[in-house]
Amino acid sequence: MDEMHSSIVEMPKELGLEVDYFPNIDFQEVLEKVGDYEGLIIRSKFLIDGAFLSYATKLKFIGRAGAGLDLIDLKACKKANVTVFGANEANKVAVAEHLIGMLFSLLHKINIGSREVKIGEWNREANRGEELAGKTVGIIGYGNNGQASAERLAAFGCKILAFDKFKYGFGNHIITECDLDEIYEKADVLSLHIPLTSLTDKWVNSDFLNRFKKSIYLCNIARGEIVVLNDLVAAMKLGKVKGACLDVLENEKLETLNLEQKTAFDYLCSQDNVILTPHVAGWSTESYSKINKVLKDKIRRFIEK
Repeated sequence: MDEMHSSIVEMPKELGLEVDYFPNIDFQEVLEKVGDYEGLIIRSKFLIDGAFLSYATKLKFIGRAGAGLDLIDLKACKKANVTVFGANEANKVAVAEHLIGMLFSLLHKINIGSREVKIGEWNREANRGEELAGKTVGIIGYGNNGQASAERLAAFGCKILAFDKFKYGFGNHIITECDLDEIYEKADVLSLHIPLTSLTDKWVNSDFLNRFKKSIYLCNIARGEIVVLNDLVAAMKLGKVKGACLDVLENEKLETLNLEQKTAFDYLCSQDNVILTPHVAGWSTESYSKINKVLKDKIRRFIEK
């Protein structure tokens, strides 16, 4: 159902495992075959729930070739005694670099200047940029991606405020661990690094955005469903959000947008202070192969327990 780096076959074989690779298999075929396997490595294109697991009677582990586990019912897997692990560590550098690239493009109007010069316009004053250095960046979620992004942003002279609902004691000389209220009060830039869960689904809405004391730049390179795009558009029109960097959207199948989604999407596309990319923040050439290396190591640790 989804192609992976070619090493996905050879690396498990190095652990003495027999491997079958089905990059173009459809869901019904998966159900017919999955009962024969003890391990499953997937990307992200289908839901694994209790019904799916009822077909996977021999399954012992699931490796997710990526970071998000939102399409895997972890409670159902635990009940079925199936271990689940992702490759979150593999794309943290790619995500952090992509975030910084989007911010530089937005703040320094690189996308606008490039477009204008290509059509023969030379507008210097209109494209005067704004420095990232000196800004206070609020990081929500301090896992692999959040930490890698925070460290790199700090190197560019940003003050970093970081909040993680499930972690504490991670602050240091460059990262200030804080609560959400401090981010609401002080942030110039907000960057989301949290998974999609029942707690975060549609979390960033009008009520959330209205809590900020300053007008902010919003960055979402986590999961699109976290940010309500209609509410983001409303906040931009009111000046609560000065600009947005979005690698993910509520609905990434653009051909299926309903009228409300299409209206919000069209507005975002029309704004020069919005940078959009097609869910590629963690999709570098290097991370493509590193994902498999991380999975290989986690599978090795699992079978050696």
